[in-house]
Amino acid sequence: MNRLRPVSILLLVITTLLARPVVAEDPPAANNLHLYLLIGQSNMAGRGPLKSKPLPVHPRVLMLNKQNEWVPASEPLHFDKSIAAAGLGASFAQTIADRNPEATIGLIPCAVGGTPLSRWQKDGDLYQAAVKRLKIAQQSGTLKGILWHQGESDSGDLAKASSYAERCGQMIRDLRTEAGTEAPFVAGELGRFLAEERGGKPRYWKLVNEQLHKLTQSVPRTAVASSEELTHHGDQVHFDTESLRTFGHRYADALLKLH
Repeated sequence: MNRLRPVSILLLVITTLLARPVVAEDPPAANNLHLYLLIGQSNMAGRGPLKSKPLPVHPRVLMLNKQNEWVPASEPLHFDKSIAAAGLGASFAQTIADRNPEATIGLIPCAVGGTPLSRWQKDGDLYQAAVKRLKIAQQSGTLKGILWHQGESDSGDLAKASSYAERCGQMIRDLRTEAGTEAPFVAGELGRFLAEERGGKPRYWKLVNEQLHKLTQSVPRTAVASSEELTHHGDQVHFDTESLRTFGHRYADALLKLH
């Protein structure tokens, strides 16, 4: 009887292992998720150009899609308009997942471009839609934070800009009541590249940014992510992709300080 030499046995084992099919890891289970609600207008929904085929955001990041199903997160996260593209949510989620290696992140995209704060206040249609998706998501996890970027639509009216902190503060309190938790809330400054006049009319975006910072003094567990040195992608309205990546990291840093 022929006996296999040790070297032959080793080669046989290696050949057998290499011949095995490579099986992709199963996506993480959609339970015990750390949930993050993404609300606001277009700069939250994401208008940063995507230059390559979208890739999964992170192995432990899921998103609630348009059909209210948990799927692996990939950009665009939002589906408010056909032009939805790269946003700040992806880099935010990557940072949170990396700093919480035991957690699986569940993003709840709800932002809609071109929308005023009034539609996000209690009884507003977008507020109600976001609460509905939040309730569905909470069946799979716990709300750990609310991300907000909005204000461009309110910056053309002095009265709305001046009352922004009061109105947004009430929205935060109402959302927390709906969620049943004092979840951290992070808002992002409006782009500092915004024009101070449009169509011959003044724009009060600087006042809105002042009001956002005022929130942190009147509403507990709130923070503001800076838009300093961030740039637009050519339209003087929407952050470019690189800036959105940076912005997402800033949101994560701000939120983690609130825990």
